[in-house]
Amino acid sequence: MIRALSGFGALFLLVTAFEYREQGPQTSEDLGRLLFEDPILSSDQSISCASCHLPAFAFADTSAVSLGVGGQKGTRNTPAITNMSARSAFFWDGRAGTLEQQVVQPIENPVEMNLPLPIALERLRQNARYRGFFQTIYGRQPDTLTLADALASFVRTLETGNTPFDRWMRGNETAMSESAVRGRQIFMKKGKCFDCHFSPDFTGDEFRNIGLFDGKTRQDAGRFAITKDSADLGKFKVPGLRNVAVTAPYFHDGSFRTLREVIDYYDQPDQFVPHGLNRDSLLAKPLGLTEQDKQDLEAFMHALTDDRFRRE
Repeated sequence: MIRALSGFGALFLLVTAFEYREQGPQTSEDLGRLLFEDPILSSDQSISCASCHLPAFAFADTSAVSLGVGGQKGTRNTPAITNMSARSAFFWDGRAGTLEQQVVQPIENPVEMNLPLPIALERLRQNARYRGFFQTIYGRQPDTLTLADALASFVRTLETGNTPFDRWMRGNETAMSESAVRGRQIFMKKGKCFDCHFSPDFTGDEFRNIGLFDGKTRQDAGRFAITKDSADLGKFKVPGLRNVAVTAPYFHDGSFRTLREVIDYYDQPDQFVPHGLNRDSLLAKPLGLTEQDKQDLEAFMHALTDDRFRRE
């Protein structure tokens, strides 16, 4: 069964279930949402996409790595999937170039849903409800293209832009606290955050090495496993920062539990990983952030949370 959810996540699923029980999905986005929540796409039908991408937490997970079928541990932290429409690379290592390529890979991944795509498609074809849904929306039975399109179409609905920061940018000077406004200046200059997080979604879709690879205790080589280019050793995709305050834990391995720990790391990475290999030159020296700088920067991070995910 789907992992228990609370708050926004539970309401999201209840409303969805009621809508589809009444009339069935009417669009590819609706169908994608139904598939996203349905454990039919896992080998033992125990988990769904929503089991790891929790709606209440900006569609991220709350554990360092997610559990797949049979309780198998994943190898990397589950990233949030909000604000994916403008992305040019997916997964921490960028192995997918389109959202359609990305959404089907967890289904087949042995430590995630562990279901070969041909079997997944046959399940859907043997299911009278899904057979009818695909026929109504796509005019044909489920296949790789329509399954990928449905899931990707749903993910593209998860855009968020209703944040204190966005209101502040539109001229509402009281939308962000004074601390968050100061934090934005730290973000832009002293903290060097903007050098990597520079688009409207606060990611440049680049791959950077922030020093978490040392070839010994930290051996995930990241992008290098895809390109085999030594320049990519330890590089990972720069994540977007919208809703970052609700997507802990952080980094590709989920090893940092709080935003403050992340900020402390960037300020002095050598204090955490003394011999990071191929670390980006932006982090060659300590940033020299003061305690006030760190508090302000964290306040700005919280101001990037969409209203649908905000909590007291």
